[in-house]
This record gives sequence, structure tokens and C-alpha cells, in this order.
Amino acid sequence: MDSKVKKKVKVKVKALFYYTIKIKNILFRKIKKKVESKYLFILSPPYCGSTMLTDLLSTSKSVSISNPLGTKEGQTLPEVKYLMFDTQDRWNPKKDFDWEYIKKIWLRYWDISKPILIEKSPANILRAESIQKVFTPIMFLISFRDPYAQCESIIRRNNDTAEYAANFAIKSLKTQKNNIEKLKSEKLIISYEDLTEDPMKFYDELVKYIPELHDIVIDRKIRAHNLNNTPMKMRNLNKDKINKLSCKELTIINKIFMKNKKLLEYFNYEIIENKKCKKY
Repeated sequence: MDSKVKKKVKVKVKALFYYTIKIKNILFRKIKKKVESKYLFILSPPYCGSTMLTDLLSTSKSVSISNPLGTKEGQTLPEVKYLMFDTQDRWNPKKDFDWEYIKKIWLRYWDISKPILIEKSPANILRAESIQKVFTPIMFLISFRDPYAQCESIIRRNNDTAEYAANFAIKSLKTQKNNIEKLKSEKLIISYEDLTEDPMKFYDELVKYIPELHDIVIDRKIRAHNLNNTPMKMRNLNKDKINKLSCKELTIINKIFMKNKKLLEYFNYEIIENKKCKKY
């Protein structure tokens, strides 16, 4: 079977899977009792551990995810992919989406017999203020990560330049700062480092915030994509990732980060000394 045929088969299998979910939900809604569900939006830039976090939360019996496949992002569901994902405006902060339509579609995939409905598309960080007007009751889990580690992922996985990665990381932190300070809905703030280094503390804070998630399984292997490309228990991979940055990449990143030092300090991050180069 050649690659083109494999791709077509994969597309058809995925389409059938999504169709099955919708039919299953339609049938189950005639049997199961609808509950007063809460929307939980994980606001996280890309490559900051949001898939790992979603995998963790989905161990709860109280949770339904908008898209159970891949990185578990509602933006890649068939009916909204053209609008939210396959568009140059995805990361344009001036471009908003038709959230009433998107909500209608996502509700076909969520199991509304579950009390917590989760969505985690990364570009949602740009449109959280619009989202909270349509999805009620809503809660936000605002997450972020050491920008150096995020830069490494952007460079390695997207084949982007160090300059692009650094600027994107800074824009992500600026957006999250705005979300922390301006969103009026309930919100829990968590860093990748806090989650991976002290998961039990995160659990305690989470359950105070969302009691329905008391049954999440902290001590388990996470299948989310990681640097080692294998299921593993949560641990901080920042050091391994940052060590992969070259001398040239660190120099470029630091020039941009130095101009935004106060922003990094807001999130308790520091400029990393470039010991790989003789000149800084």
C-alpha cells in the first residue's frame, strides 16, 4: 500500500471515528440524564504541556473532551477545522471566530452527561474574552512554560528560526499575562514546572477549584508527545530541551528575551547565561 492510499484510508478511518462519536452521543442523550455541565478551557500556548495536562484531567470519570484524538484539540474537528485550524488567521489576535457555531459543533462531540467539558486548542489563548461570553458556566486553567523550552520545541518540531520561536514565546507570555489580569471568569493558574515538579500540590489546588476532578490519577504514565517520544510519568523536561539549543540559537533568543526581561520575571523566569559561546 503506497503512501497516498494509506493517507486516504487514514482520513476515512478518522472521519468514521468522528461520525461514530456523534451518533453515539445522539443515542446516549436519549438514555443518559443531562447534567449541568461546566466548560473548562485549558488556555496554554503550544508546546507548553497542555496535552499532558489534558491526558491527566481525562483520567477523571467526570470529564469529556471535545476531541479525543491526537493532541485533543477541538480546533481540528472536521466541521470547524477550516475555520479554526486551516487558516492563516489562527494566530491573528485581531481575528475572532463564530463561537456560537463552534459551540454548537463541539456539543455534538462532548458527552453532556459529564459535569466537566474540556477544550484545549492553543490559539484559544487569543480569544478567551470572547469565549467566556458564549460558554457558560466557564472556568479557565491558564498554563505556561519556561520560554526557552518552548523555543526548543518550536525550532525542532516546526523547523522555525530561533528568532521566530523567541518572538512567538514572548507573544504567548504577553497574551497569558493579559488573560491572567483581565479574564473575569474563574481561573486557576499553573506553570508546567509546578505541575511536573509537585503534582500533588497541583492536585490539591485543582480539587479546591473543581471538586468534580477529585478522582484524577496523578501517578500514571502520560501518552502525550514528549522529547523522549514514549509514554512516561510526569517530569520536568525543560533542562533536556534547553540543552539542545545551539550557541547561535541561544544568542538570538537572548537578544529578544533581554528586551522583555520584566515579562519573564512576571512569570518567574530568568535570562539563561549563554555558556556555549565565548561571546554573549
